[in-house]
Amino acid sequence: MYVCSCFGITDKQVKDHAAAGACTPRQIASATKAGTDCGSCVRTIQGILGRGACPRRELLEKGDAASVLAVEPGSARSTELAEVA
Repeated sequence: MYVCSCFGITDKQVKDHAAAGACTPRQIASATKAGTDCGSCVRTIQGILGRGACPRRELLEKGDAASVLAVEPGSARSTELAEVA
């Protein structure tokens, strides 16, 4: 089923990104652009993500925001930073 008609994003794609660690509609938008055009799919994305376990959310609740904001080793961003250095 299509979740985002603007960019052709399916519920399976949203679930795959959630399984890979995306916990919020903003993180899904960063990965897929879903929710960044008309915005009508944001509530559906929220429903798919639910209020289940989220490692990033758990870190925030413990007050460990630095870990949430840190660039993960091996991520595209850490590779970009290594190339610049």
